[in-house]
Amino acid sequence: MDKEKNIDFLAIGDIVIDAFIKLQDAQVEVEDGVEMLEMRFGDKIPYDSVKVVKAVGNGPNAAVSAARLGLASATMTHVGNDDFGKECIDSLKDKGVITDYVTVEDGKTTNYHYVLSFQAERTILIKHENYNYDLIKQADGMIPKWVYFSSVGEDSMGYHADIAKWVSENNIKMAFQPGTFQISLGKEKLADVYAATEVFFCNVEEAQKILDEESRDVKKMLKAMHELGPKIVCITDGADGAYAYDSYNDEYWFHRIYPDPQPPVERTGAGDSFSSTFTIALGHGKTVAEALSWGPINSMNVVQHIGAQEGLLTQAQLEEFLANAPENYKPEKI
Repeated sequence: MDKEKNIDFLAIGDIVIDAFIKLQDAQVEVEDGVEMLEMRFGDKIPYDSVKVVKAVGNGPNAAVSAARLGLASATMTHVGNDDFGKECIDSLKDKGVITDYVTVEDGKTTNYHYVLSFQAERTILIKHENYNYDLIKQADGMIPKWVYFSSVGEDSMGYHADIAKWVSENNIKMAFQPGTFQISLGKEKLADVYAATEVFFCNVEEAQKILDEESRDVKKMLKAMHELGPKIVCITDGADGAYAYDSYNDEYWFHRIYPDPQPPVERTGAGDSFSSTFTIALGHGKTVAEALSWGPINSMNVVQHIGAQEGLLTQAQLEEFLANAPENYKPEKI
């Protein structure tokens, strides 16, 4: 069967099933400046509930976000030839994502993670299968308008280089939201990826790690990140808002968060929803300032639900929130 070639938004990144275990008998302690989730060892510990969420991960979350917001959206990822893999593919199809570029690998298992949810925060037990990444075989001649590249497994250095070369040679605009492994590699090993990036996303703490920067001077880090290659840089700072640098117009922007209608239920996916929605807004022809207004709205709604996809909005829903936003909800030049 021929694959769909008319792709507006291609999300590349590992897929996973998340089992959300809501804890009730735990506590948080601070040790050497690090918050530690603590439970009794060697005991039977009751939990409140469990919810299994299929077909998530940075890339698939972004693909669902793009499909909801009206783009022809696909994901390029790998699953094992198992029931979990079939369930992930079916879930993506149900949400309007093109699955022609999902690779099913014999002898591999589909990623399955455990999310320990406590006090609206989460600790995730992760294990990534080592898949056989082969960009040329996967892409099969398809040239999308946008690529959204995020978390992949550790056995993927050659894949990074292939993606950087592919988007550069084909004038594909790429958004790069690095995962934990990609951040740990350091900026030198991924220099070609940074150089090929149109828009880059991370939070303040991740920017400090990437740049080996001790201060929290966001404006300084925006410029330093741009010097690695990205044309547009966005750095988020949790409840304190988001910042962006637009090198095309040499403009720095700040945007506050969209006010929560009620306390967050669970914060998994807040970063993915912001970054993907910002990128999708650019795909719709919006400016950087306008994209900064789109992103926090999806984040606000996602954290009102368990999992990263249930709260993702349609374009009509997002624009309704934007129309009813507080007067001070607007981009500010800094």
